[in-house]
Amino acid sequence: MSLPDGFLDELRTRLSIAQVVGRKVTWDTRKSNVGKGDYWSPCPFHQEKTASFHVDDRKGFFYCFGCHAKGDALTFVRETENVGFMEAVEILAGEAGMPVPKRDPVAQKKADQRTVLAEIMEQALQFYRMQLKTNVATAARDYLDGRGMPQVIQDRFEIGFAPDTRSALFQHLTGKGIKPEDLDEAGLCVKPDDGGSPFDRFRGRIIFPIRDARGRCIAFGGRAMDPNARAKYLNSPETPLFDKGRSLYNHGPAREAAGKAQSLIVAEGYMDVIALAQAGFDHAVAPLGTAITENQLQLMWRMSPEPIIALDGDTAGIRAARRLIDLALPLMEAGKSLRFVVLPEGQDPDDLLKASGAKAMQDLLDAAQPMVRLLWEREIEGKVFDSPERRASLDASLRTALSAIKDPSLRNHYTAAIKELRAELFAPKHGTSTQQNAPWSGGWRNKPPQNATSGLKSSLLGQKTATDTTRLREALILAAAIRNPHAAVEHETMLEKSPIAAPDLIKIQSALLALLHMDLSEDQGSGPLIAALTDRLGFNPMDHLMTLPPVRIHPHLHPDADPELVAMTLREELVKHAAIKGAEAELRDAEEEVEGLADEGLTWRIQQASEARANATKADIKSGGDGSEDRENLSLNLQKMIDDQIWVKKKG
Repeated sequence: MSLPDGFLDELRTRLSIAQVVGRKVTWDTRKSNVGKGDYWSPCPFHQEKTASFHVDDRKGFFYCFGCHAKGDALTFVRETENVGFMEAVEILAGEAGMPVPKRDPVAQKKADQRTVLAEIMEQALQFYRMQLKTNVATAARDYLDGRGMPQVIQDRFEIGFAPDTRSALFQHLTGKGIKPEDLDEAGLCVKPDDGGSPFDRFRGRIIFPIRDARGRCIAFGGRAMDPNARAKYLNSPETPLFDKGRSLYNHGPAREAAGKAQSLIVAEGYMDVIALAQAGFDHAVAPLGTAITENQLQLMWRMSPEPIIALDGDTAGIRAARRLIDLALPLMEAGKSLRFVVLPEGQDPDDLLKASGAKAMQDLLDAAQPMVRLLWEREIEGKVFDSPERRASLDASLRTALSAIKDPSLRNHYTAAIKELRAELFAPKHGTSTQQNAPWSGGWRNKPPQNATSGLKSSLLGQKTATDTTRLREALILAAAIRNPHAAVEHETMLEKSPIAAPDLIKIQSALLALLHMDLSEDQGSGPLIAALTDRLGFNPMDHLMTLPPVRIHPHLHPDADPELVAMTLREELVKHAAIKGAEAELRDAEEEVEGLADEGLTWRIQQASEARANATKADIKSGGDGSEDRENLSLNLQKMIDDQIWVKKKG
């Protein structure tokens, strides 16, 4: 059976050979580099103990350095399953979700026709290349010189020129015996609806040949020399050779260069790719006049696990990047993602390279942002989150976006990263309390004038918790949460809402919440979490928290402490902190309502709030010895006070 031209290429593109081979072998994790698509294992074709069997997932081939077996995914299935070629095709097509074409007696004829069209495209390219050297292309050569494109680059990218006449190419190729209908099928000429003579599709344009991954010329792109042309850039139409949604400009050369550079740049157009190559960035491709498609994205991931999307620094470029997020999220998996570079406003890669050089471009590429950052900025840009409703709306939109990620592990990591960014956005600013930072807490109201109640205010409202005591309580909460991650997960909501004032402790709180759901077994303790926090923060959080002597000597916070006692300490400190902060908020609110002589109801509220705060601070946080039952009873009583909100004015 003759398969349609391109079917096997599409099959290989959709499948990862590492996944196909991985069903039969066990990868050597020490020798393999998954991020680079580099896999090693003992060979499945001969008995051995060493990992001499190599799979290059990017190129789609395997090779054994012991028995010298080699091939692609089809070869591997044929050899390991002991099946024929077509059976192997059917097996892999089923995995890729591709229907195998039915037996078609004219399939070979169609394949032969594609071969004919490819030969015609090569002859057309030769014609365009020759025309660039003639007098009719003087303006085109001047333009290329003005863009700083030397002859060596023009030759490398096979730049040509289509003369501004109606049928120069048509007459040239038909004069060589090529059928007019073949020129039409190749997309080189246009046949008028009125039955007139066919005319050239490209006229008065600089020509950029588009080759597929195998190096065949499958289409052309043309840039108009006339500034008044209806389209500045024009691509070949869809043909039996050319599917623009499955093609990339500079695909073949970039694939080879990406392996060496361990990177892939995705620019917007031909001139961007050429300018990058001229500056030494050979690993660049571009979509062909449309937004990036799912098929193009899969092609990019075959070349690099984390392509860098480099877009022009204008509104259209940023909008295109954000649209790409929605396309990529459902397709991502471990080891496959995107990074983004948005160039300075009003510049494309060519502009930047001419103005600032290759180093400036490399600096931007090195600073490329992960996709999660672009997703976050898309959701918060231009918005003000000054109410619970607006924050809830943000949470809802983020949940919707993240739900598109199919890989559970990857979705968890995205959720953790978003949680950290959210914590940073809503963290209290330096020198302000959580209530002051929240516009709905009452901090924006005008303060009442001084009046006869100033004595009451100074005696009751003036009883502020000392800063050092607050910091100590916050440090105890964080230390206990880090020592017992499982207890921290149980109290995650309270931990997240717990108002932390000190900037250095806010940083630890944000990192802890972001890493709280990392995989931990019961017997691992807090070691892996502390290591992950240290890596994220740049310092050991426990060492930082232990600088406070009461934390350092606390009997329930040392590494060998009973997890139950650590959990009890965390629960107690969280409840006390919530009670104190709740009472302080009520005191501030009551202070603002004092507008004359204190009435009986207001005085009662202040007394109740003060009592709640006093009860919350009765426990000696400097000790953690016996009396755990009393401490537990105190925590339960405090929690009841919080639940009942005894200090809040009841509406009659």
